[in-house]
Amino acid sequence: MSLGGLIAPGFFSNGPVRAALLTGGVVAVVTAVVGIFTVLRRQSFAGHTLGEVGTTGGSAAFLAGVNPLWGFVAIALVAAGAIELVGVRRPRQRDLAAGLVLGAGLGLAALFLYLGSVTSPASGGASTSILFGSIFIIGPSMVSSIVALSAGALALIALCGRRMLLVSLHPDLAASRGVRLRLVGAIYLLALAIAVSLAAETIGAVLATALLVGPPATALRLTRRPGRALVAASLVGVAAVWLGILLSYDSYTWPPAGRTWPVSFFVVALVLVFYLAAQLPVRRLRARPRARARGEV
Repeated sequence: MSLGGLIAPGFFSNGPVRAALLTGGVVAVVTAVVGIFTVLRRQSFAGHTLGEVGTTGGSAAFLAGVNPLWGFVAIALVAAGAIELVGVRRPRQRDLAAGLVLGAGLGLAALFLYLGSVTSPASGGASTSILFGSIFIIGPSMVSSIVALSAGALALIALCGRRMLLVSLHPDLAASRGVRLRLVGAIYLLALAIAVSLAAETIGAVLATALLVGPPATALRLTRRPGRALVAASLVGVAAVWLGILLSYDSYTWPPAGRTWPVSFFVVALVLVFYLAAQLPVRRLRARPRARARGEV
């Protein structure tokens, strides 16, 4: 072991690990940026829906013999369009639309996974990759595609980030100032669909929501300033992904030796740990003014 036994030999020289670090870091930043708006807009369930529905696209892509990423992207865009079509201006409408899309998508996913098992009995590995991610098997050709999609999602946020923030915090004020709520909502859902698809490719369709919501929620516990929250969420997301990759790589030497623990497990666990840790200083800082007001300190 090197660096005091923290990093197994060959970590930085391993090609798949370097690709995983690059794509994982990029995806963590994208999901953090989009996730800030997701949390502020209270559309975590919509993000969860697009992630779960990604199973449909990934399994359909497997049946078609193409990379699951394109299935994730295609079905997420269709699902986002369906949510927007049903109506997402009110919370009840958002939940109703997301619930309807989620139910239909999971039904199709069950069918596609069944067909995949029938046509290819040895497809269990592919199903696991679709559900729980496959960051270590991302090929060089897919790295450029992931980076390009990430840049597209960030460009959408940069294009109307201020208006999106205003709509997220004060929709009535935004409408009074002439902001087109429907258009801003559609652009947000497009960026959300891309971000969730990228998360599904790295840590799996069923766990994509953790990377989308966890780091932003942690950042917003530490600061309410949007700019600082974006930076903090990105740092938390990148830290969770990179540490998850490192722990997964090191786990090959853990007993029983010869088996690697899934990256998605470590990433989700670390996101939860970071979120719980963020609760402690916030509670202490809030308790001090109250204590002073009562004359206790």
